[in-house]
Amino acid sequence: MGKAVRVRMRAGLLGLVRRDAGMVTSEYAVGIIAAVAFAAALYKVLTSGQVSAELQGIVERALNVQM
Repeated sequence: MGKAVRVRMRAGLLGLVRRDAGMVTSEYAVGIIAAVAFAAALYKVLTSGQVSAELQGIVERALNVQM
């Protein structure tokens, strides 16, 4: 491979890296916000009366299984 080809490839790769550098932080921020929103919604569902009673019933039946 010639030196000119290596130089062009390296320049192209560096250009790609530099273009993505600013997006990483914003992508993490959006991901964290989405994860927190999902966790909050899941917490609300799991702590509601009906779901809590169902989960408690499942655990009780699992603990009372006789072999």
